[in-house]
Amino acid sequence: MDHRIPDRSDLKHCVILCHPDPDSFCAAVADRYCDVVRRHGDHVIVRDLYQMGFDPVLRAAERPTSPDFRLSADVEDELGLIAGTAQFVFIYPLWFGTPPAMLKGYVERVLGAGFSHRAVRDQQFHPILSGRNLLSFSSSGSSWAWLNEKAAWVALRHVFDDYLASAFSLARCDHVHFDCIVDGMKPRFVREQLLRAEQEAEKICAQLHHRPGVPEARPQQPMGI
Repeated sequence: MDHRIPDRSDLKHCVILCHPDPDSFCAAVADRYCDVVRRHGDHVIVRDLYQMGFDPVLRAAERPTSPDFRLSADVEDELGLIAGTAQFVFIYPLWFGTPPAMLKGYVERVLGAGFSHRAVRDQQFHPILSGRNLLSFSSSGSSWAWLNEKAAWVALRHVFDDYLASAFSLARCDHVHFDCIVDGMKPRFVREQLLRAEQEAEKICAQLHHRPGVPEARPQQPMGI
């Protein structure tokens, strides 16, 4: 499996969408992001976890410390699809102050496949994620002020974003949040929020295309040791 970051003429984005409603605001954000990426000539794949019927349940044998450790077939296939990605994008709603369990399961089973607590602690090289970028788009029905009052935003950034950035040695970890996303939103408000998503996608593409001397990933080290 080739884990090198693609040449700038063939940059790959992986959009990981986690929302059960195919007509959701999150799905619209995913569509807008993908439109921008394709307009720039980059390659994008979308992993719509609910549409895929992704199984988020980690099996005992999938734990990297298990004496019988092995990758499940669906995880192995998924790792093959996302290999070579330069820009990862999470798109999800906040439910009870945290990402949906489906997304957490994707992190545990796929992104963290074979990567043990020792690997995280020792900052071992991750063959798919080290040196890559992560952008998160999240949404909630609550206001920004309420999220801050309950410390939900700070907690999310520290426990999820910052931890993943450190654990997987990400180069960048950015987050755009859309608040007050509820049924019956005015069309103008929706357009304004999707424009924010589009502008962020434009910025990401500009950063990737002007990134000088992107290094090749180091040879893969055994994971989970």
